[in-house]
This record gives sequence, structure tokens and C-alpha cells, in this order.
Amino acid sequence: MKKMFPVMSSSSMHPSYNSNGGYQFRKPHHQPGPHSSHSQYSMVHYQQPPPPQPQPHYCVNHHYPHEQRELIQEDINGSLVVPEALAPDCLVKHPLQNQWTLWYLEADRSKSWEDLQNEITTFDTVEDFWSLYNYIKLASEIRPGSDYSLFKKGIRPMWEDEANKAGGRWMITLNRAARSDIDNLWLDVILCLIGESFDHSDQICGAVINNRSKAFKISIWTADAKNEEACLEIGSKLSDSLLLDVGALNYQQHSDSIAKQGPGVKPLYTI
Repeated sequence: MKKMFPVMSSSSMHPSYNSNGGYQFRKPHHQPGPHSSHSQYSMVHYQQPPPPQPQPHYCVNHHYPHEQRELIQEDINGSLVVPEALAPDCLVKHPLQNQWTLWYLEADRSKSWEDLQNEITTFDTVEDFWSLYNYIKLASEIRPGSDYSLFKKGIRPMWEDEANKAGGRWMITLNRAARSDIDNLWLDVILCLIGESFDHSDQICGAVINNRSKAFKISIWTADAKNEEACLEIGSKLSDSLLLDVGALNYQQHSDSIAKQGPGVKPLYTI
């Protein structure tokens, strides 16, 4: 890594901080006399306080985002000093294949279901996702009766949306899970979606986490419930990626959920 500050050496150059925000160097003057063997430096006065401490910056390891991040330093003039091997990776944002919108629903009986949905923001890069995720509350911390929904841009988290109405959802119910398990599972689901982890990622519409009084529920929505090959491939990959027990994933068709609702909805597929 490059040096943060100029290095003072034993040479005859003596640095001092000048009023222009940089270092100046003054040559020593010598005491007169033939037997003088050492140098004395001229008096230097600071014209302003020393500069503030450099501010740290961080570079995310995008392949392993949970690992410790590389520190990037700022030099005396405020310019970033980046490790050469990491510079290109840290200074360029990494685009996602799709744009994704985060929605938040907070229960309010005075509003319609559609009015309860609040569109928070849309992102399309790895860096913007992590900036958002690290800013908002964790899924386990939202109020009971509330939802987080992450959908491809232009798709609303509603059964009636044109992109959703012929589809269905893979359901995971977490009755007595620890909060950390809930948050980790939800994050893994998000990363599967935005990382396009499925052979049939084009069938993915989005995902929802519901905080209810007795349980948390996570659902992954697909576009066509009758596309058995795509639905089963997505379900199998989810089960493997999330390390779920056999039978933990059930697929419900939206049309069945609208007609029946509650625990009486018969799953179309189970993994």
C-alpha cells in the first residue's frame, strides 16, 4: 500500500506544513566556523493547525461480502490511496442483471392493501444493494404485521399484478426460529434472487418476508405456476442453498390462495 504521509528521512530536508495545505521543505543553514560538524535547522512555525486525520474508506469483497473489508486510506490532500491490486474492483460499481425495488408494508386498518405498500428505492448494482441493506432495519426488527418485499422493477408485490397473477410462490414458515436465523435466511434468499442463481431466473418475480404474531413467513414468487420444470428447479436450488429440511418448501398457486386463503390452500408442489 502507498504511504499515507511523506516519510521524514535523515537527510538535510526538513518538512513543515504550509498554509496551502501541503508540505514545504527548508534546507538547513550551518553555523559559521571551520569546526562546525552538524547542521541546525531554521525555525518553522505552523500557520494553521495540522490537517485532520485521514478518513477510512472500505472496499467490499463482492464474492464474500461477509468477510472483513479492505481498508482504503486517504492521503494528505484527500485523495484515495487504494491498494493497486484492488483499485479497479473498488472504484467501479458492479451492475446486477436486473433492477430491483424494495417495498415496505406496515399494517394500518384505515388504508387499502394497495395503499399500504410503500416503494422505498430501486437499485441495480452490488454496491447500492449493500448500502441499502446496511441502512435499513433487519427483517426480524420490523413491526408485527409488516412486510419487506423485493421485486424486479415494475412488478408490484401483489397477486393482482399482471406479472404475478398467473404465478405462485414457494413458502417457508419459521415458527420458532431465532432472529439471527430469520435475518440470515432472508438475506440468503435476496442474494439468490439478485445473483440470478437459478437456471430459470427469468421466472423469478420477487420475494416477501412477513412478520406475523406467531411466525415469520418467507415466499419466493414466480411468474407461471404451470411451468413445472421452472418451479421445481427454483424450489430445488432454494432448498439446497438454504439447507432446508425435506418438506419445508411448499408451492402455492396465487389463484388458489385468493380463492381459499389460510392453511386450507393445497400446495401444488412440495420439496
